[in-house]
Amino acid sequence: MGAHVIVTDANISSSLESNTTGVTAFSMPSWQLALWATAYLALVLVAVTGNATVIWIILAHQRMRTVTNYFIVNLALADLCMATFNAPFNFVYASHNIWYFGRAFCYFQNLFPIVAMFVSIYSMTAIAADRYVAIVHPFQPRLSALGTRAVIAGIWLLALALAFPQCFYSTITMDRGATKCVVVWPEDNGRKTLLLYHLTVIVLIYVLPLVVMLLTYSVIGLKLWRREVPKHQMHGAGLRHLRAKRKFVKTMVLVVVTFAICWLPYHFYFILGSFQEDIYYHKFIQQVYLALFWLAMSSTMYNPIIYCCLNHRFRSGFRLAFRCCPWVTPIKEDKLELTHTPSLSMRANRCHTKETFFMAGDTAPSATNGQARGPQH
Repeated sequence: MGAHVIVTDANISSSLESNTTGVTAFSMPSWQLALWATAYLALVLVAVTGNATVIWIILAHQRMRTVTNYFIVNLALADLCMATFNAPFNFVYASHNIWYFGRAFCYFQNLFPIVAMFVSIYSMTAIAADRYVAIVHPFQPRLSALGTRAVIAGIWLLALALAFPQCFYSTITMDRGATKCVVVWPEDNGRKTLLLYHLTVIVLIYVLPLVVMLLTYSVIGLKLWRREVPKHQMHGAGLRHLRAKRKFVKTMVLVVVTFAICWLPYHFYFILGSFQEDIYYHKFIQQVYLALFWLAMSSTMYNPIIYCCLNHRFRSGFRLAFRCCPWVTPIKEDKLELTHTPSLSMRANRCHTKETFFMAGDTAPSATNGQARGPQH
């Protein structure tokens, strides 16, 4: 993972590569390289633009600053950094099998991808936990603003700790005149150490959080879809509130499923390579890796699209952010959607509605003094 030698030239004649020309046995034809470069460039542009816009929508509008949305900011920041600092540089490395970016960036490339993946998926897990508390246990205290920042900081620190071993053993080597950025594990049981580390990383940044979110959203789904709104509120705020919760859960489930699908083939590639190392000796594996890596990196660009399509407030934010584009036409309600603060009478009515829900067995969350309010999606 990270800056990884996709293919190895050990069994290929050295006459096929030249350090002076920067060409290796795995260099692609110009037309093929241009197609891959276009695909990766489009991915980076969409991911950076979309995630930067999501961060702006939340941080620039007071109404959007909720516990859940702060975790969405953390997720968007990780995806933005992954698209900026990992996708283009790893693509260049994979397309030539030569490392051009120096020793310091080699360390960074073997550290940051694991960090970003950890932050992304555990931000999703934190969102699932926050929604679980709000919907299944509405009377329990919610995370405060300070608590939210502490959780986010903890996620980043744990991510750095998990990625540190791969960064520590990173080094620059020369392979028949070509510069490589590789991870050289200790010689004693080096292959077993590599396999154990890869399996540990995959379990911690893929399998475990996905299982937790599967269970969490299953409980949330059962709670929401079994809930009944009192008859006198079937056409009022109660029904709208319930529908908004259901829609938000659907949105986050789609985000999680998209992440899982995009990263599964990439993780399988590394597991297979740990048991069948000879697959790296085939030239075709370069095309396989580029396709799998593109699919994995594409997970960074889908979330903003999902938010825009399924959430009316994010959709309003995107219209405002891109109002200079001739094909985007904001409507007058967009700014109110993000900035309007409910009046005192509306707040009182909302509190009354929630109290009625609780009396009827509903579990809508209520805000308490000194605590960050949950999202009003």
